[in-house]
Amino acid sequence: MHDLFKQVLNERDLSRAGDLFSLSDTEIIHDLTEVIKKITEISSHPDYSQNDNDQSVVEICVTRVTSCIRETGTVEAHCRPLVALLEACLHHNLRPSTNHQNEDPPHAKIASDVISCIFLASDNQNYSKKGVMEAVLPVAVRLLHAGHAELARNMARYLSLAAIHHARLLKPHVQQIVDSIVAGNLAEMQKSG
Repeated sequence: MHDLFKQVLNERDLSRAGDLFSLSDTEIIHDLTEVIKKITEISSHPDYSQNDNDQSVVEICVTRVTSCIRETGTVEAHCRPLVALLEACLHHNLRPSTNHQNEDPPHAKIASDVISCIFLASDNQNYSKKGVMEAVLPVAVRLLHAGHAELARNMARYLSLAAIHHARLLKPHVQQIVDSIVAGNLAEMQKSG
């Protein structure tokens, strides 16, 4: 792992985190799997949701990692650790706070960035890549029921795009998708009624 990533992640050094953007993609591309695993470890710590410094460090690192993956077109090489990070997020509360409707929980922010990185790229669309979709769909459809309306809406859009290219991959998840649609429509009817 690049020394700067080591310092930022191991020491949770927020003061140096912004410097990650001064590194070229070629300097860090081979470290991303290890970096994603470390991000997963930090974000899975029991006190992560209350630790503003760790959250800021992780947010910056996730942004740097996902931008590198997009710019280098290497989602296929880094898909498995990204999916593991996404799955780790599902073990935490993703529902927005009732006190702060516009404030996403930290794991919802990570999940949103990871999903966007996995499904979309700067020069092509990853949802057309069968290997990527095979890895992510079993975890991604679970976001439909995670209690976060915006994540569910985005996920529904991404799933519809994936269905255009790989409808058969969605076949095992049809019931989860239909349940989500029914639950979403029921919630909307209750709001308007």
